[in-house]
Amino acid sequence: MKFLKKLILSTFFASSLLATSANAGECKARLGDFDWSSANIHTAITQFILEKGYGCKVSVTKGSTTPIMAAHYDKQLDVITEVWYDNIIANYEPHEKAGTIKNIGVNTPDSQQAFYVDKATADKYNLKSVEDMKDPKIAALFKDPEDPSKGRMTSCISGWTCYTVNLVKHKEYGLDKYYTNFDPGSGGALDAAIAGAFAKNKPVFTYYWAPTGLMGKVDLVRLSEPKFDSECWNKMSAVVEDIKANGPEVYKPSCACEYRDMALTKSVLTDWAKAHPEETKFLEKYTIPTATVNKMLAFYEDESDGDMELTAKQFLKTESMWKSWVPADVAKKVSAAL
Repeated sequence: MKFLKKLILSTFFASSLLATSANAGECKARLGDFDWSSANIHTAITQFILEKGYGCKVSVTKGSTTPIMAAHYDKQLDVITEVWYDNIIANYEPHEKAGTIKNIGVNTPDSQQAFYVDKATADKYNLKSVEDMKDPKIAALFKDPEDPSKGRMTSCISGWTCYTVNLVKHKEYGLDKYYTNFDPGSGGALDAAIAGAFAKNKPVFTYYWAPTGLMGKVDLVRLSEPKFDSECWNKMSAVVEDIKANGPEVYKPSCACEYRDMALTKSVLTDWAKAHPEETKFLEKYTIPTATVNKMLAFYEDESDGDMELTAKQFLKTESMWKSWVPADVAKKVSAAL
């Protein structure tokens, strides 16, 4: 009887150890996603590969830049698939240096952000730079219906860091005397404001970026600004972060320059990367050319009926580059799931 009890106990502990080992090796990934389409595409593709190829349990939390990155810094989100590094450098770098998070390479090799005017208006009034916009007669072309004393520049969403960057730029350039830094409320509303103005042949003054599907459908002229300077950008970023934390009344004159055209990157929690080396290898290899991202965005907007998972599957079915990111057995599982 004692032998039998020992045998049962031994079997129980062995089973417990096996269960513990299985749980320890289980892949769970908490992805952080944003409220714009290019980030959504990368998150959807990553989620599909992690789930179908690696058997991971994936959860996705979506929101604006500030809360999503704060959750990443606080170790609540494991993976961010699209990081606009220059926009958030003041907040990102301290956590990176502390070893909490790590940059794992390029997501999209080329992106741009800028102030734009529709080509018809730019050509008619010879608008080439932000300095050309500082004329009451020009501002009147873009009259803000909520504040008719000024023009309207349609800006970022208030939860995006670029909204505050644009706020500071307006002050530094003197544009705030002539224009409101208008928050359209969502990425979709920003697109709709631009597309709607083009449909009605109305002037457009806006912030925008690429890669996006809309850029291939409208004709926008980029306004020149002072050339990018890292020292100036860092000074401006410090003011931006102070405003984000304490409100616009803490604004202090600093400096402003153009956004730097940059490669978008990816970020992971260091602890997660150590616990999931194979999945991290995949994420490190993950990179998609800008032209392909634009093509997928056009598919999403024009053919998928707003279905991001369908868009991810379209990429995996029509492109082969992703097979070089993963081992052959993982690629086989992903292909089978399509």
